[in-house]
Amino acid sequence: MSSPILKSFTFVPQPKPSSDPLIIKRERMISRLEDQKKLLADPNFVRTVKRWERKEGGEKVLVEKPLRTSKWWQSDSNGGYVMTLKVGSKRVEFEKGKAAIAVGSMEKLPSVIDTLVKAVRAGELDEQLKQSAKFGRVVP
Repeated sequence: MSSPILKSFTFVPQPKPSSDPLIIKRERMISRLEDQKKLLADPNFVRTVKRWERKEGGEKVLVEKPLRTSKWWQSDSNGGYVMTLKVGSKRVEFEKGKAAIAVGSMEKLPSVIDTLVKAVRAGELDEQLKQSAKFGRVVP
């Protein structure tokens, strides 16, 4: 039944997806940062989500809905740009009273986003992500 080609593979059980809330928050933050890069490249970028809705007859159908993506950067008074991270509608505070990252010029924004993605993957923003869960589900 097995061919010589398949014998070259090592088969293992599929790992279970993580149910750790912190890992889920990290992945969601990375996804939102990727959306920011897409929005930077295309100002008309609209993220789509799939939702189940009921028709008039009660039948459930899967529909794609557009979600507007707001930009997380803005110009500051010095002519440069600052970027904030958001979890839901709340800004992430990096230090007490400091929720923005000084970017400088618009050309540096993609590299700042890439650096933030690396920081989230490395777990450097775990404490801030845990703090964002104060009003929602508690992250252990």
